[in-house]
Amino acid sequence: MTTSANTSKTTAPDRIVREAERKTITAISRTTAWSLERKGLFPKRRQLYPQSTSVGWLLSELNEWVASRQSIN
Repeated sequence: MTTSANTSKTTAPDRIVREAERKTITAISRTTAWSLERKGLFPKRRQLYPQSTSVGWLLSELNEWVASRQSIN
């Protein structure tokens, strides 16, 4: 009998990142992030609650964006 525990890929669950952490992760200003988002060049923010102004971003999407922007030296 074999188990799939050894073969399964373990990843941390995705989570919502708020503005302060988003800025630390991406190193761009709020205005720049907003501008890039409007152009479709940055992950879209997600509304946290219905009829609320609270927003956040998925950590996985921010990490993908950062990885895509890294220069190769």
